Amino acid sequence: MSREEEPICDLLGLLLSNRRPTGAVNEVWPGLYIGDAATARDKPLLANLGITHLVNAADGPRHIDTGPCFYVDTDVTYHGVEAADRKDFDLSPFFSPTAEFIQNALLQKGKVLVHCARGISRSASLVLAFLMIKQQLTLVEAIQAVRRHRNILPNAGFLSQLCHLDTSLALERTGK
Repeated sequence: MSREEEPICDLLGLLLSNRRPTGAVNEVWPGLYIGDAATARDKPLLANLGITHLVNAADGPRHIDTGPCFYVDTDVTYHGVEAADRKDFDLSPFFSPTAEFIQNALLQKGKVLVHCARGISRSASLVLAFLMIKQQLTLVEAIQAVRRHRNILPNAGFLSQLCHLDTSLALERTGK
């Protein structure tokens, strides 16, 4: 069964509906958190949350330059993705490796924080990709699952890339 790609405007409607205040960090799936840069830099908070693994979706010297050295005095395993929050940035090459990192952490009974500057676009896109790749959710199901716990708003380029991922995963699952 082939599926039409979800129109971006429909996805935006889903993302913008019923918004309510969410904090700096939220557990959006068992053991999986989305947060902002301040959360990622707050080592006592990370320890209190039990975070064992961290994905920085805004890695690099021109973004949020924490890196593995920042966490050397903690038990946090670091994974950096040097992504710009621009609609023309291709985030898709990072979908599978990041999903694999998250999955491995969760299988080890770890807790993962995925963050970017505000915890809305880059980090949310990577979490949605994880839910689609490893949990077999459709893009709409993944958005609904995350939105139960956090307001997110991936940029239009990332939404388009997630739509393509949704279509390709659906085709893989049906063997086409």
